Amino acid sequence: MPLLPDPPSGEAVVVRRPRRGVRVVCLGGGTGLSTILRGLKHVASVTAVVTTTDDGGSSGRLRRDFDMPAPGDLRSCLAALAEDESLVGRLFQHRFTTGELAGHSFGNLFLAGMTDLLGSFDRAVSESARVLAVRGGVVPSTVEMVELVARFPDGHEVRGETALAADGAQCERVRLDPPAPAAHPRALQALARAELIVMGPGSLYTSTIPPLLIPGIAEAVRAAKVPRVYVCNLLQQPGETEGYMASDHVSRLYDHVGEGLVDVAVVSRNRAQFGTPVIVDRGGLRRLGVEVVGGRLAAEWQHDPDRLARVLVRLARRPRVAA
Repeated sequence: MPLLPDPPSGEAVVVRRPRRGVRVVCLGGGTGLSTILRGLKHVASVTAVVTTTDDGGSSGRLRRDFDMPAPGDLRSCLAALAEDESLVGRLFQHRFTTGELAGHSFGNLFLAGMTDLLGSFDRAVSESARVLAVRGGVVPSTVEMVELVARFPDGHEVRGETALAADGAQCERVRLDPPAPAAHPRALQALARAELIVMGPGSLYTSTIPPLLIPGIAEAVRAAKVPRVYVCNLLQQPGETEGYMASDHVSRLYDHVGEGLVDVAVVSRNRAQFGTPVIVDRGGLRRLGVEVVGGRLAAEWQHDPDRLARVLVRLARRPRVAA
């Protein structure tokens, strides 16, 4: 926030943002984060701070074989921020279906090869962004090897995203092991310069919450003086959020990171064509101190990237009242 003189007679000062590409930081992973990036890259200066706890499929195999953070979510974000018609961007998402490489995506293998060549996962991500000429920034939330641990209502725990999804019971809480990894410095720098911070959409326990479990990131979001937005999921997720209403998602964020982390919840006024929708309980959100902003944001089963981006940019450019 810019420094402003004290207003006369205790009056509020309205801060108006210039008309330019606003700086937006998005936290999360998975399909939800990639979707939001595809829209924002056209209208904002966007940085994705990405979870690295995936341990399934190609990402899990490379994580174990190369002792590197999971590359899959970062790969998807890099491809989402590449030029729409980029052959290299599409190649990054290409998944092999036969032979010894079956199940691997080219982008994951590229990141693993760059990590092996350069000796640094961080540099591998940066060089991949340069090769793809991405429109924005992609930063791992941490470059430390962290594992997601999930606890269930009966007290039992499982380790890893794959085990969480396979358990069948509804998760109660997640944590990282080790519990206090260092946040990536560029993630903290982006958060400090952000004009809007976005959490979600995405799997609540495996995409949205994990970056916020890193103490430095949680502290930066909590201290931010810019709008902090939660984009509510369109659909309930079996095994994770069945029966959850919109306010339940925000409550779980508060349970893990502390109250007051969300200023605005962005919800859709129309429903996706497939899946069980998340019920938007506006009263429940307001009781949590969260403003509710809506729009016709749903496509077939996920958010429309461009419509969602326009709503977020309007929130970033909305005049704010400084005390």
